[in-house]
Amino acid sequence: MKIPRSLEPLVLDGLIDEVIRPLKSGKEADVYVVISEGQVRCAKVYKEANKRGFHKQALYQEGRKVRNSRQARAMEKNSRFGRKQQEELWQNAEVDALYRLAAAGVRVPKPYNFVEGVLLMELVMDLHGSAAPRLNDLHLTHDQALDYHTILISEVVKMLCAGIVHGDLSEFNVLVDDDGPVIIDLPQAVDAAANNNASIMLERDVNNMATYFGRFAPELLATSYGKEIWKLYESGNLTPNVKLTGQFKSSNKQADVKSIMREINDAREEAIRRKYEQEA
Repeated sequence: MKIPRSLEPLVLDGLIDEVIRPLKSGKEADVYVVISEGQVRCAKVYKEANKRGFHKQALYQEGRKVRNSRQARAMEKNSRFGRKQQEELWQNAEVDALYRLAAAGVRVPKPYNFVEGVLLMELVMDLHGSAAPRLNDLHLTHDQALDYHTILISEVVKMLCAGIVHGDLSEFNVLVDDDGPVIIDLPQAVDAAANNNASIMLERDVNNMATYFGRFAPELLATSYGKEIWKLYESGNLTPNVKLTGQFKSSNKQADVKSIMREINDAREEAIRRKYEQEA
């Protein structure tokens, strides 16, 4: 096929030997099947911000680290340089997440290179060498649904233990090869400790899984894994091998406002007393 303009620099540099065919066109990127270093891989070409369909980027970019103060100021001013830096930050988020998650044992495509807005990574395939289907393309039995749901909840836990929340997890962002589910599409991944929306995103990811698999195993619709996982994370008790129940009991205990105000007043009076003692 004709080489897309976006891939020409990688072909010229020898990073891509051959472009075989388009694989998919999504809301944030176009993906091609390529030959790289003699192996069948895929090349993900990120779309420009004005052509991308992903909304509310600000929610996802909160807490992402910038290289220096100049970069931060430019992004705040939304200058041309700032927009370019923001784009790089958005694209690098997936690359960074893939390396971190692969190291943590999460099933994600293996990244190989990232050059000029193009991510070269593993092509997840079935036994016949074809691209693995998305979870949404499968019709599952009751037992398969329970099995895949258990696997993906375990993957979500491992991701969170590595400090990452997917942020857009659904049946459309999971491939299934012969070894089971593989999580893909991570440019919106967030730092769990630095993003104030992380708990909401995690719960939404988990609820998306329950809703999808609940079509085949309705008992999953009554589970509350998201709240349970985040509670364990907040308390420092979340581990990759944690045993989950799928149940969560929220506390109905009311705060003792009078006691809290009494402690605040006591602390204020103590601070005033110390100040007078120092001045005396």
